[in-house]
Amino acid sequence: MTKYLLLFLLLFSIPGFAQDTLHVTKSAIQVDSSAIEQVQFEEGFKEKYTDDEFIYEAKAKELNAWDRFKEWLYDLFERIFNSSSRENTENIVELLLKILAAAIIIFVIYLIVKAIMNGEGTWVFGKSSDKKVINYEEIEKNIHLVDFEKLIKETLKNGENRLAIRYYYLWLLKIMSAKQLIEWDVEKTNSDYLYEIKNSAIQSQFEYVSYLYNYIWYGEFELDEVTFVKAKKAFDNLINSLGA
Repeated sequence: MTKYLLLFLLLFSIPGFAQDTLHVTKSAIQVDSSAIEQVQFEEGFKEKYTDDEFIYEAKAKELNAWDRFKEWLYDLFERIFNSSSRENTENIVELLLKILAAAIIIFVIYLIVKAIMNGEGTWVFGKSSDKKVINYEEIEKNIHLVDFEKLIKETLKNGENRLAIRYYYLWLLKIMSAKQLIEWDVEKTNSDYLYEIKNSAIQSQFEYVSYLYNYIWYGEFELDEVTFVKAKKAFDNLINSLGA
């Protein structure tokens, strides 16, 4: 009987206890009634976060023309050789490209060396050189290193009579310089050489061939056969008289 009485009292006391507890909890909550301040972002703030360090998605690498060409080669080799390994194909193509690049560099160097040297493997103006591998200005600067007799024969064979007369004149200067009749200098004129010649007979002949040379080489006209033969004979006579 006592048990049932205690249970009855406990059931009626629980609702009151719960109400007291709820009242205490509500009274303990603090409510913030202060005004909310609205925050304004600076203008253009989005642009500040477009740098690479704020981009977290990796972008695919853009292929240039060279990369596309190599990709084409990779695909081509894979189709030709039925390769099952992309890595092996790429390694083979890269090796072939390096070999090709080296071959091109060697070929360019060869062309440069060939341009500097003549076909016989000697430097331009080398004593063993007998080919016309230098231009007019360089010949004039290096008359002592040129075989004018052979050069004139080749020029006449090509029908370049005007050029042959120029070579005759330079050949004559080379001979007179070797015999110390003049002191050769690329900057000197015909008149300078004429005054240096002490032998009156040679001086007279040199004056005449110098006149022919100026008339033919610098004259703006078609060189006829008669004039050419006359000039060639005058040069041959003077050169032969000097014992060349």
